[in-house]
Amino acid sequence: MSSSILVGDVVSYLRGITFKPDDKVEFGTPNSVVCMRTKNVQNHLDESDLISVPESFVRRKELYLKKGDILISSANSWDLVGKCCLVPDLKYNATLGGFISAVRVDSNKVDSNYFYRWLSSPNVQHTVRHLGRQTTNISNLPVDQFLGLKIPLPSLPEQKRIAAILDKADAIRRKRQQAIQLADQFLRAVFLDMFGNPVTNLKGWDIGTIRDLVTEAKYGTSLKAHATEGAFPVLRMGNITYDGGWDFTELKYVDLTEKDKPKYLIKKRDLIFNRTNSKELVGKTAVYESDDEMAIAGYLIRVRTNEKGNPFYISGYLNSNHGKSSLQGMCKSIVGMANINAQELQDIQILLPPKDLQDEFEKIVIAVRSRTKKMGELSSNSSALFQSLSQKAFAGDL
Repeated sequence: MSSSILVGDVVSYLRGITFKPDDKVEFGTPNSVVCMRTKNVQNHLDESDLISVPESFVRRKELYLKKGDILISSANSWDLVGKCCLVPDLKYNATLGGFISAVRVDSNKVDSNYFYRWLSSPNVQHTVRHLGRQTTNISNLPVDQFLGLKIPLPSLPEQKRIAAILDKADAIRRKRQQAIQLADQFLRAVFLDMFGNPVTNLKGWDIGTIRDLVTEAKYGTSLKAHATEGAFPVLRMGNITYDGGWDFTELKYVDLTEKDKPKYLIKKRDLIFNRTNSKELVGKTAVYESDDEMAIAGYLIRVRTNEKGNPFYISGYLNSNHGKSSLQGMCKSIVGMANINAQELQDIQILLPPKDLQDEFEKIVIAVRSRTKKMGELSSNSSALFQSLSQKAFAGDL
């Protein structure tokens, strides 16, 4: 690898514009310009939620974004400072807001995709994040220190070669991640096809409540969990994913007496319900599919079904668009947190389809989850490969 050069010697650093909330106008308004914000800076530029401001706020021509610019989250929570994305060929005029910045490379010296791959690499992200200056709850990226970082700079053809290799590896990783997301969408579509729209109930089934399908709904333990000490892992709200799955990467532990074990240990096929969280996350629901003994924390509810109900059917409903909308509509706020108690959970209205149809849905869920588990393992391997390639690329070993 050739010698390194200061970032400030090969890029222009652009700060975003400032405006008031009342200055925003609808996307497509004549004489307006799209203004990118921190929420648009994802792994790729997220164009799903765009706002616009009058063009008069853009007082310098260079503040209009160009293909190949790199957007950087420069004022955010500490863990998000430095997050970046590459600007594609936009079909509209766009600028950037005050909490993000943009880097425009000197194309005679640096390939923009190479610079993006370098800046988004784990080691550089770690470095940039630790440059951030904390003010209250916001961390700010110090521009002078950022421009003082050194970037390895081989020839332009070599930069393009490295960027192309990382692009291909990243594409494989993203396709596998997308496949997992599509599996969740597929299950939602299957649920709707098998059980119909609960609002119209065209299949003519009886309407009851979750109480009709369960034998109990019990709270978890209020015992303090510890990072390493304790006989039993304890599931908390963060272990349930928004799509009805599980994330066991961060577990804490508790000890339980013999008397407490039946109360707080969960069994395979128990439905676990997150009863308190922000309004958007309250009601996260998943079915426990392991034989391993685990406890649940007090802000979770353990639900066990009777002979009429299947936990996968109930979970499928609660994770459906209609189910989530119903949960958000019924939850009450207590000190900034939304809450649904065990009685309210059991009182939620639900269609009562034949048990054999509920069981058929369970078989489909398990089959799809089995495949996505394998895909998840492949995705993890792809991510590890990509990280390894990235490290080698900027160490001169690729």
